Amino acid sequence: MLHGVDVSAYQSSFETDGLDFVFIKATEGRSYVNPRLSEQVKRARDADCVVGFYHFLWPGNIAAQAEYFLSKAPEKAGDLLAVDWEENGEGTRASNAEKDSFIRAVKSLRPHHRVLLYCNRQFWLDHDTTSYAGDGLWIADYVTAGKPRIKASWRIHQYTDRPLDKDVAAFASRSALRDWARC
Repeated sequence: MLHGVDVSAYQSSFETDGLDFVFIKATEGRSYVNPRLSEQVKRARDADCVVGFYHFLWPGNIAAQAEYFLSKAPEKAGDLLAVDWEENGEGTRASNAEKDSFIRAVKSLRPHHRVLLYCNRQFWLDHDTTSYAGDGLWIADYVTAGKPRIKASWRIHQYTDRPLDKDVAAFASRSALRDWARC
């Protein structure tokens, strides 16, 4: 399995030694942009990692959120895109239909990029009704790396958030991940 991290503005820095991929929070809703986006992208690309970007989805205005996300996330062949589907700071969440609609909108706007769904185990088991994860499921379940407690197929597993969000990917090599990312 490959090793990676996902970062947001909360990480002023992160080490890239031993990493194969890095996901970076780009946007949230229709107004937030990660103020460290450029420096985090540079760090990941300088380390020759596969790079992904994610958007924290809010309920409502799904088409506008997809356009906003893609207007801020750099566009480079082989980059991955993801939607972060969970409860927001106000205690609300996008619906299952909104999650599906967002993935489809992003895929339509950037058809040559893989689009994944990120959610935690509880959302996958208790809120998801369609099992639609776009091009792959990125599941958060804080257990042994590579052994999330779900029956669904997954591509990436976030297995801890200490000292930062760490992930593994179900690919044999970085080149296999790169080949898959270049759909």
